[in-house]
Amino acid sequence: MMHTDQVKADTNLALVKEFFKYYEAEDIAGLRVVLAPEIEWKVPGHHPLAGVKKGISEVLSYIIELKKSNFHADVKIVASNDNFVIDCHRGWGSHNDRSIDMSWVLLYEIKDNRIIRIQTYPEDQYAMDDFFWCAYKLKPIPDRLNPN
Repeated sequence: MMHTDQVKADTNLALVKEFFKYYEAEDIAGLRVVLAPEIEWKVPGHHPLAGVKKGISEVLSYIIELKKSNFHADVKIVASNDNFVIDCHRGWGSHNDRSIDMSWVLLYEIKDNRIIRIQTYPEDQYAMDDFFWCAYKLKPIPDRLNPN
């Protein structure tokens, strides 16, 4: 890797470390600094938080909801290059008598010194689905069907 590529990789690595710092502190202003306005975050699964979050407002709403389940992340390893960062972290939380504690891998795409795309890869998709279904109950059917 050329010297300039290593500098870019180091800069990207520092950016993702800042993201984790702001995430754990629930620092919305800090998150706005590291996340691109047009960010997309892909969350796999069949649970209330699954799907593609598009734009800073949706991503911040997702993070706020995620934090309501007392979900935390402790980074195990991070690697970077000139366009991407990948991390493996321990993610754990507990809510409504249900808990989760497993490894997660996130792939970050960096553009113009901001995170533009995140893809989540859980160790156990079924455990992720089960936890988030227990942590985020849907309204009863009459309330879901009646928008008023």
